[in-house]
Amino acid sequence: MSLVPTTDPVPVDKLGPTHFIGLGGAGMSGIARVLLQSGVEVSGSDARDSETLRELEQMGAHVHVGHAAENLGRAETLVVSSAIREDNPELAEARRRGLRVLPRAAALGALLLDREGVAVSGTHGKTTTTSMVAVVLQHLGADPGYVIGGKLVTTGLGADAGIGGPFVVEADESDGSFLMLTPKIAVVTNVEADHLDNYSDLEEIHDNFASFVDRVEHTLVVGIDDPGARKVAELARERGKRVLTYGEDGSADYRVDGIRARGFTTEFTLHTADNDPIVGQLAVPGLHNVLNAAAAVVVADELGHDLDVAVEGIADFAGAARRFELKGEGGGVGVYDSYAHHPTEIEADLHATRAALDSLGEEAPDLGGGRVVAVFQPHLYSRTRFFADEFAAALDLADQVVVMEVYAAREDPEPGVTGELITSRIDREGVWYVPGREQVVRKAAELARPGDIVLTMGAGDVTELGPHIVEALAEAAESGEDARG
Repeated sequence: MSLVPTTDPVPVDKLGPTHFIGLGGAGMSGIARVLLQSGVEVSGSDARDSETLRELEQMGAHVHVGHAAENLGRAETLVVSSAIREDNPELAEARRRGLRVLPRAAALGALLLDREGVAVSGTHGKTTTTSMVAVVLQHLGADPGYVIGGKLVTTGLGADAGIGGPFVVEADESDGSFLMLTPKIAVVTNVEADHLDNYSDLEEIHDNFASFVDRVEHTLVVGIDDPGARKVAELARERGKRVLTYGEDGSADYRVDGIRARGFTTEFTLHTADNDPIVGQLAVPGLHNVLNAAAAVVVADELGHDLDVAVEGIADFAGAARRFELKGEGGGVGVYDSYAHHPTEIEADLHATRAALDSLGEEAPDLGGGRVVAVFQPHLYSRTRFFADEFAAALDLADQVVVMEVYAAREDPEPGVTGELITSRIDREGVWYVPGREQVVRKAAELARPGDIVLTMGAGDVTELGPHIVEALAEAAESGEDARG
């Protein structure tokens, strides 16, 4: 892969009939949904059928399973993701016919052209923060549009056009596609090294964020605790942008403290120069989620809404799909799923889980002693190779660790790069490399005991294992065995 060439967005009313390759994907389906709501004729294809395709078909999209040149029909615009190869028959036909071909991000940028655009960027926390902004604005009575890389628990949707309010989207830095967005307000949660299959180093990532700063029309909202994001804030001020900061740091314009885990909920206090301290409640665990919530509240305040009501609204956030999502409970063991696929994200989720279990023990001693069983699927051979040591250090925070085989995604296998590259760097008992999916389910159920949490983590199909682990745990409990076998 490489960085996507920047393409200027086209106004929605100029797109004409629009065809999507990979229509069932989270990113593509959300844009297609909003275009359908906006009156655009939409068609699309995907390699396999899905519930998402059928939902779009019910909304009026022309849906095809499998890729073929004739699927383009009367399309005038083709939307593609960076994963689509040039030899795809639909892309080849679009080139032959001279159709407008837009990267996914340019189609997303079109949705911001006539709205108050809010774009959430950063190495970690984009989906959660975008979701929180949408939920807070809904609580405030606005009707925001949004396109999110996961589904909101509150609405069951990953995208919606809204009516007249701001439009909130994720700004993806992974392939440089955020340089096709021109938001009024942008959030930068943090900036770290990642996606080194696209970028040569962290310096190049910072260069791209500098270019993103230039595209922001008015305000940068920046997580000041993160060194990389702090550099972005300094640069933005030098370039004359309005900058608002949030974090635990004493210099933050919106400072959070008093962070306390209460089971799997979190309490915090927000301080600003112009307001009395405001106590907030969050229905998800972790310092990282408190910081994401602070970013959402800053955006609402900058859009002119009441700050106290915005903080109140964050309590409505019930989570987003794959972001510490409860998959079920079996045999007294809770099973959660997380999209964490970078060492920093894994560390944050494991700290949050540990704090939640400890707080449960404080409030109900008979519930104390629960352990964290981490099931991790590395995502991409390149990322596994680059960050093997960091993955090992992060996973070492769990009591029991199961590492699966690498999820290849868009890459070809690399000799010597397997999940064992990570487990071999954790020098203690309680660590297993288990390549097979069925064996992973059995191992997780074998390790867990009542009061524990099993947390599946990764950006691949590890997300499918949660229900199977719940079932295995329940079967063990019903058979009279404890979950350890």
